[in-house]
Amino acid sequence: MKSITIKKTQSLKGEITVPGDKSISHRAIMLGSIADGDTTIRGLLKGEDNMATLKAFRQMGVRIDEHPPQADGIVAIQGKGLHALKEPEDFIDAGNSGTTIRLLTGLLAGQKFFSAVTGDQYLRKRPMKRVVEPLHQMGAKIFGREDGNKAPLAIVGSKLKGITYNSPVASAQVKSAILLAGLYADGGTTVAEPTLSRDHTERMLTYFGAEVKRSGTAVSIAGGQKLTGREIAVPGDISSAAFFMVAALIIKDSELLIKNVGINPTRTGIIDILQAMGGDLKIVHQREISGEPVGDILVKSSNLKGIEIKGEIIPRAIDELPVVAVAAAYAEGTTKIRDAKELRVKESDRIGTMATHLKELGIQVTEFDDGMDIVGGRPKPPPQGAIFNSHGDHRVAMSMIVAGLATERGITISNTDCIDTSFPGFMELLEGVKRI
Repeated sequence: MKSITIKKTQSLKGEITVPGDKSISHRAIMLGSIADGDTTIRGLLKGEDNMATLKAFRQMGVRIDEHPPQADGIVAIQGKGLHALKEPEDFIDAGNSGTTIRLLTGLLAGQKFFSAVTGDQYLRKRPMKRVVEPLHQMGAKIFGREDGNKAPLAIVGSKLKGITYNSPVASAQVKSAILLAGLYADGGTTVAEPTLSRDHTERMLTYFGAEVKRSGTAVSIAGGQKLTGREIAVPGDISSAAFFMVAALIIKDSELLIKNVGINPTRTGIIDILQAMGGDLKIVHQREISGEPVGDILVKSSNLKGIEIKGEIIPRAIDELPVVAVAAAYAEGTTKIRDAKELRVKESDRIGTMATHLKELGIQVTEFDDGMDIVGGRPKPPPQGAIFNSHGDHRVAMSMIVAGLATERGITISNTDCIDTSFPGFMELLEGVKRI
């Protein structure tokens, strides 16, 4: 099990480009595989999560070629169309990826074959009923542990019918699983959410030629639509950029330009939150690439203040809240996070894990079922020999590395192999901008 010891740095300076967006990369592989014709993807994130999705479609007979230079993430997919995937000969292993298993479950529900999907020890603990239940309503035959709530999942391909589903949670994974199943269903399928979750699936379906209708927080698709292969350029992942944003804000005399970042409005909650805390962040050189808005983010060190974070902004920043908690630890006053119960069922219980780690740094934290109150101040050096366990959660690991950059004496984080699931090369990129 890998550990990283991080020491305090004086400042962060320079220009960086973060790896491709994980969410967009997943969807590009999936839609490219079921489209008619060829799809070329540039900037694909080659983290472990996305490679699990890529391997899954290779198991189902899709030819996917990875071309040099490897660093640019260039992938060519020979799409097989909606109905030409082949039955996999073995379990599909989603690894640690909730996106892979949940979206694939929707896509596989309408196939003409049997399939089974599993994952690592952490993924097998995560709830699947949130996608299994609406898929059952569409006529899907899906079986799993705890009455279909836990992986492994066995999926018997079935004839599906369109439904209107009022999701109790704002979840892009739930919405996307239903929409992908809707491609194979008779009639139309509509998903309505309490608030709008990230909309990469809808944007990419449209980019591949499907007709997708939106009305408020509801999105609809008609079954049987043909997708046509396209060229896709994947922007940098704002969730990955978030660690560098917070690091630059809390470390004095820092200035970073993070180039080519996806700034989809359903994902920019992190920018809104950090700006509301007094952070000096600006989006420059805005443009659109492959149906997604993109920009460069200029960040300068700032004196942050505590704020209240709740309501509609939570789905727009759900993956970034662990590193927001680190920003709150260095802010003046109290930051209140609410309506974020979804954090309890991520790769780890991110509320409990981050609250524990911040307390170990001498920060006053009050934990709630759906969030926490964080009383800001300069975190204290942990006891000699203290080790912070990521619990196999890549975002917790990177959040604590950011905390360590601004903590006297630094800290040691264990179980950091998980970082490669979303951000291979994270430490190398960080070392390149550190000024000692």
